[in-house]
Amino acid sequence: MAISSKDIISLSHARAKLTELCEEVHTAGSEKIITKNGESCAALIDAERLDHYHRLEREHIHLSLLNEALRGVEELRRGKMLSLAQLKARHGR
Repeated sequence: MAISSKDIISLSHARAKLTELCEEVHTAGSEKIITKNGESCAALIDAERLDHYHRLEREHIHLSLLNEALRGVEELRRGKMLSLAQLKARHGR
């Protein structure tokens, strides 16, 4: 969903109209960018959408970890291994 100029509101306006803005965000699925001194400082989004964003972030982390594991398995297949002593020497531990 694209953000339009009507979705950018000042902090003072958000304070005055918080109930209405929450209802609009919840029912219409819109998002609001709240500004302070002309700079964005917060966003108002539906709680379900925030949960969805968090789930996407976790899935992204899991996929990244799986890719790293697959890369490690592939390096093992190619014989690219380090001994424990080499690993410690490389990372200073």
